[in-house]
Amino acid sequence: MKYGYTIFYVDNVEKTIEFYEKAFGFHRKFITPENDYGELISGETTIAFASIELGNTNFKKGFEKIKNNEKPIGMELAFVTETIEKDFQKAIEAGAIEFEEIKEKPWGQKVGYVRDINGILIEICTPIKN
Repeated sequence: MKYGYTIFYVDNVEKTIEFYEKAFGFHRKFITPENDYGELISGETTIAFASIELGNTNFKKGFEKIKNNEKPIGMELAFVTETIEKDFQKAIEAGAIEFEEIKEKPWGQKVGYVRDINGILIEICTPIKN
């Protein structure tokens, strides 16, 4: 078995894909003709987005929608970069909201947090040096 996807349920799949292209430089793998599911080319594991409507058809018991104006849910996407200050600013210019400014951790890694246009928490960090 291998980890294949992380899927977030969002209001607008196409707008979300466009945000990730502009903010982080990812490229779209595809979006369905119905615009209810899309994937990014993001490395070994695929980041995907599905519409709230598709989620409602998948989960008969329902699910909690990510809310942009409340505390983030207890998970994050983490993007590793050597140019954290530049990439953090680029995300904000593309519409991300700063959640925690960039700080250096005791082990030397720099880490900052933004929220995407849906409220998804994103860590932007430098690699951990061994």
